[in-house]
Amino acid sequence: MKNYMSMAKESAEYLKSKIGKTPLVSIVLGSGLGNLAKSISDKREIYYEQIPNFPKTTVPGHDGMLIYGELCGRSVIAMKGRFHYYEGWNMQEVVFPLRVFKLLGINNLILTNAAGAVNTGFKPGDLMLITDHIGFFAENPLRGPNMDEFGPRFPDMTRVYDRNLIELALMCAKNLNCEIKQGVYGYTKGPSFETPAEIKALRAFGADAVGMSTVPEAIAARHMGMRILGISCMTNMAAGVTDKPLTHEEVIETGKMVEKKFEALIIETIKNWT
Repeated sequence: MKNYMSMAKESAEYLKSKIGKTPLVSIVLGSGLGNLAKSISDKREIYYEQIPNFPKTTVPGHDGMLIYGELCGRSVIAMKGRFHYYEGWNMQEVVFPLRVFKLLGINNLILTNAAGAVNTGFKPGDLMLITDHIGFFAENPLRGPNMDEFGPRFPDMTRVYDRNLIELALMCAKNLNCEIKQGVYGYTKGPSFETPAEIKALRAFGADAVGMSTVPEAIAARHMGMRILGISCMTNMAAGVTDKPLTHEEVIETGKMVEKKFEALIIETIKNWT
């Protein structure tokens, strides 16, 4: 049986044969936010099932393909569909694509997600730059023998989300006259939405938004020394903030409503990437 590292290297070699030059930026597109892929020019679409050892996404709103091409003259690769712990994957499988990206030589990562607003000053449709996260409820993807080729046994998590990239995104939002929030993202395992009591606890911990992704990927990327920009789209108010029941359909629908604003911010940020 092939070990994890050899599987990742096999996937990376396959992708190298398909995409050519190393992308400047890798992008993980969250639920309902996949429309950015339409703005990528000279693109090549590679379905996950074509890539050796890649998992297969099972979530509605996640198409399950890599899209490689140009955005504002910059080479990018986007994941249209990510992998979640709640689907039944283990954490090593959840972060596998990020490991492959690093082996491709990619050092820049944009993580996006659909999130519930814990901060009562937020509203559905708001975009939030992630300044930090709370991952108490996440099984750590670094658990087990350390892969020294990727990073140290005990990586520092003081600044997971690159401050220079946050400043860049703030500048780009201002250029676009786009209001944007900043805050802390709280992770829960899912797939059930959080209870009102859990949301109260997360708010007390300091969370501004909550969701079921991003944190495992951010931990793995930080372990590998990647520069990370995280952006959440508030698709609903979290449980207990209002009396309205939560549905995945609402997440997808709100994502569609704000996709143009989200897309414009990503494009402007990549255009000004340094």
